Amino acid sequence: MTKLNRSALKLAGILLTCVMWLQAAFSAENTHPGAVVFERNCSGCHLPAALANADQAAPALEYLQTLPAATLEFTLNEGVMYGQASVLSNEERAALVEYLAVPEDDSWLAGTMCAADNRRVDLQQPVWLAGVGVDSNGSRNMSSENAGLQTSDFKNLELAWAMAFPNVSMLRSSPVMVGSTLFFAATGARKVLAIDANLGCAKWVFDSPTRLRSSLAYGQLGDAGPYALIYGDAEGHVYAIDAASGVQLWATDVRIHGYGVRLTGGMVLHGDRVLVPVSASGVQQGATPTFECCVGHGEVIALDAVTGAIEWVYHTMPEAEYTGERNSIGVRLRGPSGAPIWSTPTVDGKRGRVYITTGENTSHPATVTSDAVIAIDLETGAQLWVFQGLWNDVWNTACGRTAGPNCPNQAPSTLADKDFGGSAVLVEKAEGDILLAGQKTGDIWALNPDTGVLLWNQRIGQGTTLGGNHWGIATDGERVFLPINDPGEARDTYVPQPGMYSFFVGTGEPSWSHRAAAKCDNRSPRLLACDTHYGHSVMPLLVDGALISASVDGRLIVFDKDSGDILFEYDTVRDYTTSNGVPGIGGAIDSHSIAAGGGMLFVNSGYGRFGGTPGNVLLAFRAGTAR
Repeated sequence: MTKLNRSALKLAGILLTCVMWLQAAFSAENTHPGAVVFERNCSGCHLPAALANADQAAPALEYLQTLPAATLEFTLNEGVMYGQASVLSNEERAALVEYLAVPEDDSWLAGTMCAADNRRVDLQQPVWLAGVGVDSNGSRNMSSENAGLQTSDFKNLELAWAMAFPNVSMLRSSPVMVGSTLFFAATGARKVLAIDANLGCAKWVFDSPTRLRSSLAYGQLGDAGPYALIYGDAEGHVYAIDAASGVQLWATDVRIHGYGVRLTGGMVLHGDRVLVPVSASGVQQGATPTFECCVGHGEVIALDAVTGAIEWVYHTMPEAEYTGERNSIGVRLRGPSGAPIWSTPTVDGKRGRVYITTGENTSHPATVTSDAVIAIDLETGAQLWVFQGLWNDVWNTACGRTAGPNCPNQAPSTLADKDFGGSAVLVEKAEGDILLAGQKTGDIWALNPDTGVLLWNQRIGQGTTLGGNHWGIATDGERVFLPINDPGEARDTYVPQPGMYSFFVGTGEPSWSHRAAAKCDNRSPRLLACDTHYGHSVMPLLVDGALISASVDGRLIVFDKDSGDILFEYDTVRDYTTSNGVPGIGGAIDSHSIAAGGGMLFVNSGYGRFGGTPGNVLLAFRAGTAR
């Protein structure tokens, strides 16, 4: 069959599916008023997962249908969709929430808890993993001692247990681990759990007041305070909870700009401060034609670790003002905005500074701090230097394949949305330290950490909104490992190059590479878009001589870090019998979903966004007995 015929059949299938879905959704039997509100106001962006393409950034309909009413109400009234929801009446908002919301039911927790005599958390045991970056340099490089695994173990991994979470379509955060206790943020379920890593049961469960979003950080609050877990939510709040008991210690609202604030990158506990990366930008609100686009920008906020009080704030740009321009329907425009911080800050204690990475501007005028690596003073938050990877990247969600009124003027804009989504990583070398960062352009940049001056650069492909390097890199000091996502089919000048690429840190010379390929045969019928979504988007992890990554089609893949040979591969898109009795299904692997510690490898399977396959399981692997 020719490629043209295959494409025609694929298009016909999509159109037929679309017609069938619309008929089913709005048939006589489904006359819920909220369904009408959704079809009129939301369905253009929030397509069903089966109809999503590689460019769809908005969550699929199925994901929205896993959210409780409280989350939906906040999102519409104060959260990232408040701009879009401003055109709805109170009655329409209520109907929409009623149509989408899943009933809240925590009865599943009874089967998740450990036996009553096995619920004490021992914090005197060794700390195997304290944060998503593994160390303060953000290397994502674990020793075999901390991981409890050696290179040879990865050739024969076996599944120890799976834990599932009801009414969840994605899991995104990295856990932390102390001794045999795994602390895990089940983001979609609004729960933080202290899990017995040997048994797959919970010692305690913290019910978060708001929807979790970031990875966890672990450490002592001050010189004499308790040991705590710190996380950020999808609504602009930072929480500290006691690691021994799961009791909340403090919470801080960091919504300096008001609405539309999310906390995506991990919090960093350093000394007596908590560093909070803020990903406010107005990027979603821009899709609403009547919204005065755009307001909000990235920040780093330093909190007192003991009290949660704000100590200083770094702004990536000044507050937005009216620019004198109007969009095509006459609505006034505001700027500058954007440069959100999606990643975890990297602390350089030797130089007394913090390195952050930023995303695109969301409205004009463009700023030098967008799509950038920035050094700021650890004590004051003062900006020290800026390296910009891509100038004039001005984009918001009005810029689909058909541009809306708030899409920035295409003449002076690159319209790229090619953020830095992962952290900058500091490599300390005798011949001079190097700061590394991957970008959605497909670039890997090596900078002088003292000055921000470029040392070397390599690029793989052209990158896309969801392509290039999405969530970050890993390095062992000799090589840096660059995952490339690049979803979608080749078109025009776009040639996808999904896979894993490595370069020598000192020179930038290429080492080995692995070009990913689609694998669709004999796999779960639940798997979505396996022919176009198979790149590497998740932040990788190094353990001893193994490089652990995963593809967005749900395959866990372990490479030999020196040769690129595949040591282990496991298809996580399957059904699971779980340790807590909740039906488990695997899906896409993305974001901060790989961690290790205490002799086990932990993987989140399920990421029902960006066209990914939904899922709801935390998987725990250990070394098999056969060698």
